[in-house]
Amino acid sequence: MKGKIAVVVMAILLVFYLVLVGVRAVLFIQSGEPVGIAIGLALLILPLIGFWALAREVAFGIRSERLVRQLDEVGGLPAADQRVRPSGRPYRDAADEQFPAAQAEVEAERENWQAWLRLGLAYDASGDRKRARGAIRTAISLERTAK
Repeated sequence: MKGKIAVVVMAILLVFYLVLVGVRAVLFIQSGEPVGIAIGLALLILPLIGFWALAREVAFGIRSERLVRQLDEVGGLPAADQRVRPSGRPYRDAADEQFPAAQAEVEAERENWQAWLRLGLAYDASGDRKRARGAIRTAISLERTAK
């Protein structure tokens, strides 16, 4: 829940920032000076790139959360009986024990979004966020094409 609140706060701050910067950008562009126009365009483009990145991350979060809920409904989530830290994160050695099974499942069923999602969750539990996100993106893509 804290993550969702943080995303909403960031989105509100980004919109506020875009409005403030947009006003300044228009003033720079209206100056008519080449340097002012360049600065004004940069002030318009860079925040839009930030907004695009935030929107992409929010969409990823929504889609991945939906897939996790679907997998949980059919009882397909990995076992929750791992040893965990007080924060709720699993100990790495406990998480690494589940990884070979998840990887073997993906190798056996390359087009199964559920297998890819379990692999992504195994990567995440092991602390490899980059590969976790890649596997979860693959799961999202496969689930979309399966419809």
